[in-house]
Amino acid sequence: MNLTTHARRRALLVAAPAVAAITLAGCASTDGGDSATGNDILVGTTDSVTHLDPAGSYDNGSLTLQTQVFPYLVNTAPNSTDVVPDLAETAEFTGPNEYTVTLPEGLMWANGNELTSSDVKFTFDRQLAIADPNGPSSLLGNLDSVEAPDEQTVVFHLTNADDQTFPHVLTSFPGAIVDEDTFSADEVTPDDDIVEANAFGGPYSITDYTFNELVELTPNENYEGLIEPAANDGVLINYYAESSNLKLAVEDGSVDVAYRSLSPSDVEDLSGDDSLAIHDGPGGEIRYIVFNFNTQPYGAETEDADPDKALAVRQAVASLIDREALSEQVYDGTFTPLYSYVPEGFAGATEPLKEMYGDGQGAPSAEAAEQTLSDAGVETPVELSLQYSPDHYGPNSADEYALIEQQLEADGLFDVTLAGTEWVQYSDDRVGDVYPAYQLGWFPDYSDADNYLTPFFRSENFLVNHYADDEVDQLISDQASESDPAAREALIGDIQQKVAEDLSTVPYLQGAQVAVTAADVEGVVLDASFKLRMSSLTR
Repeated sequence: MNLTTHARRRALLVAAPAVAAITLAGCASTDGGDSATGNDILVGTTDSVTHLDPAGSYDNGSLTLQTQVFPYLVNTAPNSTDVVPDLAETAEFTGPNEYTVTLPEGLMWANGNELTSSDVKFTFDRQLAIADPNGPSSLLGNLDSVEAPDEQTVVFHLTNADDQTFPHVLTSFPGAIVDEDTFSADEVTPDDDIVEANAFGGPYSITDYTFNELVELTPNENYEGLIEPAANDGVLINYYAESSNLKLAVEDGSVDVAYRSLSPSDVEDLSGDDSLAIHDGPGGEIRYIVFNFNTQPYGAETEDADPDKALAVRQAVASLIDREALSEQVYDGTFTPLYSYVPEGFAGATEPLKEMYGDGQGAPSAEAAEQTLSDAGVETPVELSLQYSPDHYGPNSADEYALIEQQLEADGLFDVTLAGTEWVQYSDDRVGDVYPAYQLGWFPDYSDADNYLTPFFRSENFLVNHYADDEVDQLISDQASESDPAAREALIGDIQQKVAEDLSTVPYLQGAQVAVTAADVEGVVLDASFKLRMSSLTR
């Protein structure tokens, strides 16, 4: 049934769970008062939101929503990787350790509150004060303090000079500015409080909100920034528990845009439908296994703690992973093998894991894994608890980790206990030392190799996996402040080599951005900002 925009919008608004949304949308009437009344865009996703508050989330589902409703001082324009002023009037280094931003006069939040430098200082002060384990404060490791000398001026004082990455950080998770009259200074603010206060300054406000079910976005008339005002009359985001339901929704017209995450087979199937269009963008998404250095086999807080044996376990896993099989059997080649921490296409990317583990040429090797364990005195099979999230990284996660379990156990070197946990619980458990080894994926915050290094490998990192190395900390600081491109790339290579030796994570796949839309949807931009900006969408 070809539903009018208004009928589809009304059906989604009254729906409760995502499956109900499909049923109601398919039965909605198009008679009389249900005729189309405007250019509304309906977006479907299987991504979930952790927190609407930017201090409490560091995942793509949360960022996709935050990008629409919060303002940023600087940003990248569509189809560009250059950092330019967004909310700001000017933004520049005014000293080796000083980055100064000026704001235009008269800025306002959607609720009518004034938006001044005081809000900006408050935003970054609270990020550092809250330092939520699931938040992005690790990206602000070089931020020493923030000063607001007047209502239009903000001065960021940096610990290390000549930080080449700080402007990029401001375009990402911790750069979302919040209303100091609404948000708590020392704890994550509940989603409903934010929505009730209409504390938004981006292209849209949220006018209807049911956590991880439905979000209604309405253009914010007070928005002033880099992104053009909304070309549509509003956006309705519907959250689906299963990608199969999302596939049905875009097929039958219940949604106009399906963005994250359809299975590769679904995308292939939908590509043959003339009423739909497939959009793709530059890669940057990766998959990897994280090891908790306290609770993994022989970890620091286990009864038989032994750092050498713990390292041997991680090295054996790295030698047994068959990336090519995962790429082809699980993802039909839409994800490709990854042998390093910085994916292919980013300046400074190398492939140390290809030579260091497995057969030395990229293929797995049980012989190498067995020798590593034997040399360290590790008895086999090694009992390994391995966790994954079935609802956060697309529908193929179960197949992905079933195959990894099979690869680890094939030669009797590991006895894997595999389990899946829904993302909302998963995001808490993983930072609470619950999982000895677990799945994560990464969708970059900005287009720079640093974004694959600083959040993972600095002390007090986002992974909260108890990995810390003084040499790595220094190398990360050095590359961030190195202005010579060749010298910086060399440092980035040194970091990848060092962390490949330590193996706090084992990366194995790299993917691309994909969206499926109705054929008449325009304004889809999937670029190296790795953000879907919904204000440009029309049909």
